Amino acid sequence: MAPIGTIIGPTTNNTRNYKARVVAQFLGIDLATTPDFVMNVDNKKEEYLAKYPAGKVPVFEGVNGLHLIDSSAIAYYVASQAGSNSPLLGQTAEETAEILQYMFFTEADLMPAIAGTLYSIQGFMPYIKPAQQYSEEQCFRFLGVLDAILLNKTFLVGERITIADIILACDLMTVYTAYLTSEDRKKYRNVTRYFKTMINQPAFKAVVGEVTLCVERIKPQPSAKDAKKAEKAEKKAEKKPAEQPKKAEKKAKEVDEDEEMEAPAPKPKSKLDLLPPPKMVLDDWKRFYSNNDTKPDAMNWLWENYDDEGYSFWKVEYKYNDELAKLFMTNNLIGGHFNRLERARKYAFGNLLTLGKDDDNMIWGYFMVRGKEIPEEVSDAADFESFAWTAADHKDPKTRAEIEDCFAWEGPSLPRECYDGKTFK
Repeated sequence: MAPIGTIIGPTTNNTRNYKARVVAQFLGIDLATTPDFVMNVDNKKEEYLAKYPAGKVPVFEGVNGLHLIDSSAIAYYVASQAGSNSPLLGQTAEETAEILQYMFFTEADLMPAIAGTLYSIQGFMPYIKPAQQYSEEQCFRFLGVLDAILLNKTFLVGERITIADIILACDLMTVYTAYLTSEDRKKYRNVTRYFKTMINQPAFKAVVGEVTLCVERIKPQPSAKDAKKAEKAEKKAEKKPAEQPKKAEKKAKEVDEDEEMEAPAPKPKSKLDLLPPPKMVLDDWKRFYSNNDTKPDAMNWLWENYDDEGYSFWKVEYKYNDELAKLFMTNNLIGGHFNRLERARKYAFGNLLTLGKDDDNMIWGYFMVRGKEIPEEVSDAADFESFAWTAADHKDPKTRAEIEDCFAWEGPSLPRECYDGKTFK
């Protein structure tokens, strides 16, 4: 069978290129490729830009003269070449609508979030920490959406693979191989099961080969400016003369002669480590809270052991509750916020609750932190400004009741009905 056309672009490590080729493998359609294509060279040539002014890859040139410049549109066209009964396309108007729905969701919602999460870390665009972390939050949010959708499904539409599945699996490949560690993947078990099912299909393996899942999340790549600074610092360090041997020997002798001299104390990693040791050890509270009923046991323990000089309470409320939609999305937002508070885990404990109902909900809760101020480990989080932290007096009966109900996730003092929540410990 003669090829129906050529997909032009790099053939390896390019998930957009994989889409149409996997479709062709599924359907037994011959599709020519360009294995010698050089990215950022061939797509910048005058003759290429004359046909495809945006310089995007991949593109498609059909033997019938058709030109396409979008990877999902190319995949859809290839799928259509199997005829009106193509197994990858919808067999009814309803199935077609569902397929298009998931294709649009993947390309318009999920993929931009994945790109925003990864591209700056991979060095394809400037790394701006708040922007990257916002994209990460959106990425996790949409993965949560998919996880809910796939709870009782093997594939997106019906009981068979469609083009929507191929496009989604290809777009998931980047985040699953470069960003989602084993711990991350456990949070999205349904999506992970689905992704593994797709990449183990013979048609996928024929095009992509074996897919290795992420072991360690990639780190931000330094910008050219930062790399130049590091290079200068390294050269400067090389030029610095080595310490004279006699001087070093003299110092060693002085240390030997004073055997009782103590080594300098390790430099504190946080200014909170400079505070006087608290009477209540935070880890003791966390263990007791985890292993006992919150009310009355855990709360009685807390009030009996609480160190008023060593800790402080803070009411935490989300500033943009009017923008929250589905309850599970709100709860995922809390999870993303807690991920960015990792530095504070040693110094803080708290609960943030998702209260209300779909399209009318709020984030509300209480934190107990080391010291009398909001720690830098908290305020340094990229999305800290999205939350209002207000100092709370735990001796006030009303406030104490709210803290107890918050930590128990139930009780009359909660502002709204509790749907779910997350504990930071």
